[in-house]
Amino acid sequence: MIFSSIAFISVFLPIVFVLHQILPGIKAKNVMLIIFSLAFYAYGEPVYVFLMIASSIWNYFFALAVDKCQDPKKRKAIVVAAIVINLLPLGYFKYTGFLFETINSIFRTNLTVPQIALPIGISFFTFQALSYVVDVYRKKVNVEKNYFNVLLYITFFPQLIAGPIVKFHDVNVALSNRHATTTDMANGFRRFVCGVGKKVIFANVTGQITDMIFTTSVDDMNILAVWLASVACMLRIYYDFSGYSDMAIGMGQMFGFKFLENFNYPYTSTSVKEFWSRWHISMFTWFTEYLYFPLGGNRKGVGRARFNMMVVFFMTGLWHGATWAYILWGCMHGVFRVLEDVFKKFFKKLPKAIAYIYTMLVVSIGFSLLCVTSFRDWGVFVAKMFTGFDFSPEAMSIFMQYMTPWNIFVIVIAAFGAGPMRYISEKVKSMVLADNVTGTKAKVLNVSLYVLSIALLIICMIRLSSDTYNPFIYFRF
Repeated sequence: MIFSSIAFISVFLPIVFVLHQILPGIKAKNVMLIIFSLAFYAYGEPVYVFLMIASSIWNYFFALAVDKCQDPKKRKAIVVAAIVINLLPLGYFKYTGFLFETINSIFRTNLTVPQIALPIGISFFTFQALSYVVDVYRKKVNVEKNYFNVLLYITFFPQLIAGPIVKFHDVNVALSNRHATTTDMANGFRRFVCGVGKKVIFANVTGQITDMIFTTSVDDMNILAVWLASVACMLRIYYDFSGYSDMAIGMGQMFGFKFLENFNYPYTSTSVKEFWSRWHISMFTWFTEYLYFPLGGNRKGVGRARFNMMVVFFMTGLWHGATWAYILWGCMHGVFRVLEDVFKKFFKKLPKAIAYIYTMLVVSIGFSLLCVTSFRDWGVFVAKMFTGFDFSPEAMSIFMQYMTPWNIFVIVIAAFGAGPMRYISEKVKSMVLADNVTGTKAKVLNVSLYVLSIALLIICMIRLSSDTYNPFIYFRF
């Protein structure tokens, strides 16, 4: 079950929300959320729900053990054991097949590649659980002695499948004492609907364009088809994932939880460094806090800091997918991030327009790597981004096939929403704050937003009921 589905929007979420409102006391609400969260996960993974429960159990006891222990060496041994125990299932389910494929490729062997189903969301709930134990070890949070609070933290359905990756100290107070005001619930609902709209309208339409174009041989594409595919791919990935994050953040707010932002207009960035401060923020800050700093960060010299940075980007690619394409994608971003650090004076002097074009080229070329079927095709694809000047009827047919009025409209609006909309929204917010909008004006503004949200939800429900294309590309992370 995904958030942008008829069953979830019209049945699951309303039932859980109503029960959360009418049940007395925080304990009853938490028990209900745990039951429905486990049911939500079991709907797609009836077997692996026990793996997630096991993860909550062993991390609960690891945290208790590391908190109780006073010997520094033993505490370190406990947290190392916790890291190993958490990463073993992730490594087995996600990377065993990749390891066998790599061995066969390098040594030209014929080992049978095991077909292991990847538990939904294992990368996310593993990182959340692990961060809790590490934070207890670092004494950044107090150990949670109520197991059911830990279980709810790990299994809570809004952020369970695809994040954002929530740290325990962000929600530990809300687990035991929370209250969602009417304004919180209304704003959360609007945020949820905004995410549904991103997914159903923008991500699904650009996703169909992307899937269909990339089924065509890159040898038959010209520069226009290649750039259409590249832009559609960028928009699809952004709206798919940021839409899901918006839905998760909105639902969290409806239930009294505050999740941190996960995307902040990354396609307005003028450097790779800025891009990664705006893209999948929860994941990148997790790697920074739990990998980059433990490796030494920038405390051991410039060279070591750049090496640590490359390790983070390598792991970022590997975390996203068990293929060399994902690893290369991560390393490519790492190389440009290091180059920006080495030649920082040069990059600072670049005009903003040039810096923006450079950043979007890096991002688009990197994302195209995740859409093609081979490194050879990727090389041809990138080359044609700059040299594919074949405008014969045969070459133009691929481009023209997908330039329908509806596709053009969606791409233009999606591009506007991913870029210029940032500056408009910031301007509107500053005007509202400056004018101190209250009373009748505030009511009119709020009512207008609610009406637009309901209208958008109705449009999305109609599209969902009539269109079978509704994949979620981060569903198996």
